[in-house]
Amino acid sequence: MLTVLEVIKKTAEFLASKGVESPRLNAETLVGHALSLTRMKLYLQFERTLTEGELEVIRPLVRRRSQREPLQYILGHVEFFSVTLKVDKRALIPRPETEYLLELIKEKYLSQTPSMILDLGTGTGAIALALAKHFLSSHVTAVDTSHEALALASENIQALGLSERVTPLLSNWFDAVPKTQRFDLIISNPPYLTSEEVEKTMPEVNKHEPHSALIASEDGLYDIKIILTQAPYFLSSGGLIALETGESQHQAIQALATQLGYAHFSSSKDLAGKDRFVFIAM
Repeated sequence: MLTVLEVIKKTAEFLASKGVESPRLNAETLVGHALSLTRMKLYLQFERTLTEGELEVIRPLVRRRSQREPLQYILGHVEFFSVTLKVDKRALIPRPETEYLLELIKEKYLSQTPSMILDLGTGTGAIALALAKHFLSSHVTAVDTSHEALALASENIQALGLSERVTPLLSNWFDAVPKTQRFDLIISNPPYLTSEEVEKTMPEVNKHEPHSALIASEDGLYDIKIILTQAPYFLSSGGLIALETGESQHQAIQALATQLGYAHFSSSKDLAGKDRFVFIAM
């Protein structure tokens, strides 16, 4: 029989042959997950011989990863801005770039708290739930047009005990949002890639994550245009729009914001130095 270390080495070699990045880390994570062991506890058991039953648990996980299914989908959860979220193929995996957007939001609200927040295209509920956890007096409406994604967000809302302050809403952007509601912060990570850009992404993205949450027409600007056109009817006085965008879109977005009568526009880079976020206000 094989030891834990031998299985990890063989798994890493197999994953490397399939083009998986960081194959050793992936192997350790998968084996640890299968055995319900943290990486530290896994290291302490390197010389232990695995049973056939344990190997039977590990094999299908490795097979899935070798087919380039995202590691997060296999594990079934991800850490995002200090909250643990259930993730699966119903929605995009929350990205570190989006965590940085929330860091920027925190800086903008150091002396006040946005009372009403609208998260458009909530997916897993990541943005809505992270903001609700940080802004303890805020109420967040989490919108998605996908029944499946909203079901996943609802599961996360319940799991985190935030159902009193985070409300899921099935809506195509603003369509089902009550017209009497006003929001201090409207935030979104909308689809902003072209189909050509998605084709060039890694298999984990283009073969496994929902394209409807990635791709927008009109050079990736279609959904951003809808948001900016309709948002003024739902913004409170002094309210802010915060968007994650494509790195080459800021000039076009600023021109649209000016055309629509917005008075304030600012652009911020992500941690890789790429134009990624815009902040817009009336």
